[in-house]
Amino acid sequence: MRITTSMPKQNGAPVNELSSLSGTDAAAARDGRRNAGIDALRGLAIVLVVFNHLGLRIPLEKSALAAVLPGWLLNRLNWNGYEAVFVFFVISGFLITGNALRRWGSPAAIDMRAFYARRFARIVPCLLALLAVLSALHLLGVSDYVIHRAGQSLPRAVLAALGLHLNWYEAQTGYLPGGWDVLWSLSIEEAFYLGFPLACLLLRRRALLVPPLVLLALSLPWARAALHGNEIWLEKAYLPGMAAIATGVLGALLADAWRPPRRTVVLLGWLGAVGLGAVLLDGGALWHWLRDGYMLVLTLSALCLLLCCRWRAEPGEAPPLHGLGWLRAWGRMSYEIYLTHMFVVFAVMRAYRAWGGDPALGWLWYLPALGLCWLLGAAVERWLSVPCERRLRARLQGAAPVGGMGVQPG
Repeated sequence: MRITTSMPKQNGAPVNELSSLSGTDAAAARDGRRNAGIDALRGLAIVLVVFNHLGLRIPLEKSALAAVLPGWLLNRLNWNGYEAVFVFFVISGFLITGNALRRWGSPAAIDMRAFYARRFARIVPCLLALLAVLSALHLLGVSDYVIHRAGQSLPRAVLAALGLHLNWYEAQTGYLPGGWDVLWSLSIEEAFYLGFPLACLLLRRRALLVPPLVLLALSLPWARAALHGNEIWLEKAYLPGMAAIATGVLGALLADAWRPPRRTVVLLGWLGAVGLGAVLLDGGALWHWLRDGYMLVLTLSALCLLLCCRWRAEPGEAPPLHGLGWLRAWGRMSYEIYLTHMFVVFAVMRAYRAWGGDPALGWLWYLPALGLCWLLGAAVERWLSVPCERRLRARLQGAAPVGGMGVQPG
């Protein structure tokens, strides 16, 4: 049902109509309202995810690069995929909430029908296509795609993916094949957004909405510390991921209500960059000192960077980031690349083994893998996600389709 007809707030800020892992907005892609810094941060996160899944199979620290680059750097390039997903969670909360505030003016004015329609149109076409391909590969018995663990089955995996509890299903039965496993984060993110509009409409006032969000955001270290005995659930439980999303939601509410002086914005940017760099480059040492608190450092640092990017972009266009166009392109297609990159990883691994599987030359396989991930993501965006999203929105929201593809590289 439609709750309100409030007009969206327009403050001149360039926006990204994107969530982290699950949200390009075709309308924003068409009219070019983008924030270069946020795109670059998301691009960094998706590159780290790809490096992580390649590193599980072809570790950089065992390649010839170890003779010219420090081992700790190669190690961190390969093992920051989990942290990168939490950066995505923060970005998701920040952008989806910010876009909702621009459309409807306040949390209490969210149009539930339009909110869910936008999420459905963005998420479901790519998700259904992925599940169809993965199911076909399983039925054909293709190696790397067959669900074979005791207690697991294809129908149950499909139900878990569509029912937003694939993370819980894996915790109960073990890891699914890599193409399925990436959907754990989508289960957390979309479960949060099922309840988010309801919470906004029930609490209505920001003064009532903010305190539970603060408690949720700050619960991250304790939420992780309380998860013992199950390695998969420790990584993929709902509460820690939702705490990261809540951090982004709070940031969007702050950005909408306050415009700090430029000096404060610059300081936030430096704090975010230093904090994020400390976690990504030396996470082991931070974990030794802070234990699970290092993840809170990660989410707050990501939020500082997002606020800096948001405020620096007002009131005009976001300043260009010279030399980082390729990273921004990855960020614009992060959802498509995230869902499809395991197809590339498995294909590259087959080629790597067929050519002898020399660990010293393993780093060379990262180059074609990155290029193929980008091309596959661009193809999915061009031919599936953008046109399907546009048509579904027109149907679900009762609007006339907007003419022209208007496709960016993401």
